Amino acid sequence: MTLFLIVLFVALVFEYINGFHDTANAIATVVSTKVLTPRQAIVWAAFWNLVGAFTGSAVAKTISSGLVDAHAVTMITIICALLSAIVWDLVTWWVGLPSSSSHALIGGLCGAAFATAANNWSVLIWVASDAKGGHVGLWPKVLLPMITSPVVGFIGGALLMFTITALFRRMTPRLINLIFGKAQLVSAGFMGYSHGSNDAQKTMGIITLALFTGTQSGAFDHLPEWAGFLRVPVFKEMPTWVIVSCALTMAAGTAAGGWRIIKTMGHKMVRLQPVHGFAAETTAAAVIHFASAHGIPLSTTHVISTSIMGVGASKRLSAVKWGIVGKIVWAWVLTLPVTGLLGWGFMRTAQILGAH
Repeated sequence: MTLFLIVLFVALVFEYINGFHDTANAIATVVSTKVLTPRQAIVWAAFWNLVGAFTGSAVAKTISSGLVDAHAVTMITIICALLSAIVWDLVTWWVGLPSSSSHALIGGLCGAAFATAANNWSVLIWVASDAKGGHVGLWPKVLLPMITSPVVGFIGGALLMFTITALFRRMTPRLINLIFGKAQLVSAGFMGYSHGSNDAQKTMGIITLALFTGTQSGAFDHLPEWAGFLRVPVFKEMPTWVIVSCALTMAAGTAAGGWRIIKTMGHKMVRLQPVHGFAAETTAAAVIHFASAHGIPLSTTHVISTSIMGVGASKRLSAVKWGIVGKIVWAWVLTLPVTGLLGWGFMRTAQILGAH
């Protein structure tokens, strides 16, 4: 029980960090276009993150049971996975790089589970069929979307920007800014909602995995009857208290802000006007919303970043500062392997210390 409380605490710390680390996803464009002040944007994003976190549970189910063999996971495994993600999030936040909290958590979980299973690759679920005839596993739910979603974000952002330009080409810049300054309030809210519906569920899945682990190991057998809400014998719907705690924690983290990453995404990559912010946010939010509905733990960071790039490239390729983009791409490429190694290293350390 003590180990579970530690897992719960560390999981909520990760959720809080995820909130301020990924705040930029929802508000970087609306701040950089000066449609909202930073304080207004944070409140707006926090509200819609909270609303989005209460919708659906498909992504949480993928994290809790669709990526690694849940029966091979221990409480220590989960703690090591969370610590790996927290370390990577803090490092990339400190240097101002918009890396993926989702991939950091998944990499840490895979690395820690691999070490728990004595370096047995079978603990990782690469491709498997679910009860509805669909597919789960690292390839269809993580690796393939990791490749395709940034491409879709880039192309979608460029196409939407081309379309808007064609439709509003006869209007004056002042009128366009007036129209899309208002429209960007909607797109920023949609982005915040989509972010909450995807990212908050990842920690819900981790906590539910811990509840399942505790139930299967018998750690909760001695608890009184009123504590039955902790027992999760099978993976079904997420417990309500898990949803509420994760939603509120992410909203609190979002309210804390993440100015280093906001500066990179909203100012350093491309110079944005309200119409560009609207196009980028709308494209990214649509992609993320689709992924959430299909249980894909998508990197919201990847999608909004490439949508911004696509919008910028629609003006001219030189409008995108490709040097900054290169650094961001390196952060994306390194996230899974680095956090996987961190998770493995933390777990091996725990095993060695436990043996002595």
